[in-house]
Amino acid sequence: MTFTRTAIPDVIIIDPKVHGDDRGYFVETFRADKLEAFLGYPLPFCQDNESKSSYGVLRGLHYQLPPYAQSKLVRVIEGEVLDVAVDIRRGSPTFGQHVAVHLSGENKRQLLIPRGFAHGFVVLSETCTFAYKVDNYYSIECDRGMAFNDPALNIDWIVPHEKLQLSAKDTKQPLLSQADLFAYGVDLYA
Repeated sequence: MTFTRTAIPDVIIIDPKVHGDDRGYFVETFRADKLEAFLGYPLPFCQDNESKSSYGVLRGLHYQLPPYAQSKLVRVIEGEVLDVAVDIRRGSPTFGQHVAVHLSGENKRQLLIPRGFAHGFVVLSETCTFAYKVDNYYSIECDRGMAFNDPALNIDWIVPHEKLQLSAKDTKQPLLSQADLFAYGVDLYA
């Protein structure tokens, strides 16, 4: 596995090694020991989630507040997405900035999104199976979101606006300036 820090150093791209031949392929999609050695701290994932979506489905931008803040390790099993992580740690040098990465069943690339970030993705292929690990359980009381189209975020979702498919919940999320946020420098893993 190769670990690469992005323009926002806390967001990490993981490229697993794919072993393939004419029969197919084999890939290790998760190795706690290698991830923890790279990070320098443990990240105890406790729940796996999976979704199936069609072209233009945009899910996000989502996050959870403490005490149920979550790190996510996301990947695509089949299809392709543009995956986005937004720094929502007030006071951070990269506050309000985002990282956008193409993840696909073909490239096997993964993205590690730490606590203190909002996350979303849009499906670029006809269909997509999306999977991710989280290090804290879902909590409806701590569940939050932000507007995917907030001009302050300036995210290019690639898919034309009229082709986007959103849940009712995601059409009513607040702007970054009105959202419940994290504080930079606070240990979100304590």
